[in-house]
Amino acid sequence: MPNLASCRNVSAGPAGALPPPADRLLTAVDNALKTLSGVTPAARPLPYPHEPGANPASTSDCPATNQAPMPMCDADRRLSGALMRVNHVGEICAQALYQGQALVAREPSLRAHFLRASREEGDHLAWTAQRLHELGSRPSLLNPIWYAGAFGLGALAGTLAGDKVSLGFVVETENQVEQHLASHLQRLPAADVASRAVVTQMQADEVAHARAAEKLGAAPLPALARAAMRAAAKVMTTTAHWI
Repeated sequence: MPNLASCRNVSAGPAGALPPPADRLLTAVDNALKTLSGVTPAARPLPYPHEPGANPASTSDCPATNQAPMPMCDADRRLSGALMRVNHVGEICAQALYQGQALVAREPSLRAHFLRASREEGDHLAWTAQRLHELGSRPSLLNPIWYAGAFGLGALAGTLAGDKVSLGFVVETENQVEQHLASHLQRLPAADVASRAVVTQMQADEVAHARAAEKLGAAPLPALARAAMRAAAKVMTTTAHWI
């Protein structure tokens, strides 16, 4: 897919200055198209051994055991597919959130931070998409809606509350995602070593992103805002599990 951001000189202007609004918008549109079309490449390799075209074996009945590794049964495969679909939606939202915040960031250094975090989250997006394919599952049918909502939320937070609160939004989001991934590690079948490796690496990265935002001066969010974010995340994860 053509890189829309390259159609203009996004580095135009004095060193350290924000690009013109039109260039920032083109960057955001370019990322949205790549994210929703599934062409975002990973900069890092998959965190598990992978043979192109290989899918784990499946059996008809789940053995009553927690030993791993072993061939995955149909029920385990379906559970892993649903959980990884939820994680893939989370990465769709992460892309949208960071791009929305980068669009309205007031400081060039902060915009660069959001774009860098977006690129790092791109690994998660590619990994979860690959794992969905290997499990014979599919992404959420509502991905465009999830993207639009998260993008609007990120842009709104940065516009109305400023950069420090926008960073606080990142910290709270990443903390909640880290907790969510921890719960998935408890639910993923023991036989699904590949998905567990992906989630483990994602969890470590989310913690690092939260700490980086704190170092940049993130402002803590009010309790009501944190509760609202948890409620919205619950709706998203419950819906994405099935649709």
